Amino acid sequence: MLAVEVDETQREAAAALIEQSVDRAIKRGKLDVDDPAEVLGRIDYVDNLQSAVEDAQFVIEAVSENEELKLSIFKKLNSACPADVVLASNTSSISITRLASATTRPAQVIGMHFFNPVPVMAPVEIVCGAETSESTIETTRTLAEQMGKQAFAVQDKPGFVVNRVLMPLINEAVFALQDGVADADTIDSLMKLGCNHPMGPLQLADLVGLDVCLSILQVLHRDLADEKFRPCPLLEQKVAAGQLGRKSSQGFYQY
Repeated sequence: MLAVEVDETQREAAAALIEQSVDRAIKRGKLDVDDPAEVLGRIDYVDNLQSAVEDAQFVIEAVSENEELKLSIFKKLNSACPADVVLASNTSSISITRLASATTRPAQVIGMHFFNPVPVMAPVEIVCGAETSESTIETTRTLAEQMGKQAFAVQDKPGFVVNRVLMPLINEAVFALQDGVADADTIDSLMKLGCNHPMGPLQLADLVGLDVCLSILQVLHRDLADEKFRPCPLLEQKVAAGQLGRKSSQGFYQY
């Protein structure tokens, strides 16, 4: 497998995270290998997209949740990849049909929405664009299952399934915090105990990234034209302040 990252610092950070994840999985008995090198040796890290995908069999794009950036990547992939290669996006909210429009192979463009943390979470939303073919869907489903994931096909509608349901919940929790209904810990504790959720909505928002939550809500609000998806001003303020959750060490909680 080839992992493409043009920034050297990010490339080294990604390799370190994967190594930690593999080591943790072996220690917990989740991965049936004796030496992490058995897994890590299958991954090569490169910085050149063009050369990396020339002989690709399947490509998964996983850049940040920015539509213009993803469109530019798909244009490059379309030119560089063999004609029969499937182009998948790990987007959580951006239209697969729009991404496919940047290519000359819309039948081979699909979404693969993994959930955080990816090594732990089982489901993958396979997002079918307006022109995604059945063969592309089956190829993607097979790959997901080979990864040990449970694949669920969904249609290319704003937010797909999980984020269309989850983000209004997170957003309402932020409104409750903003309105002084209760503090963050109380809101999360009540949702965990009262709804049997493994993690409270504000804790989950910090894990996902407040900037990502805001981006998804903005897409939902724009594309569905429904005020119930209007991002809470407190969420917008947190993102503007650079308080993005765990990745910045400060969100609704300090880390």
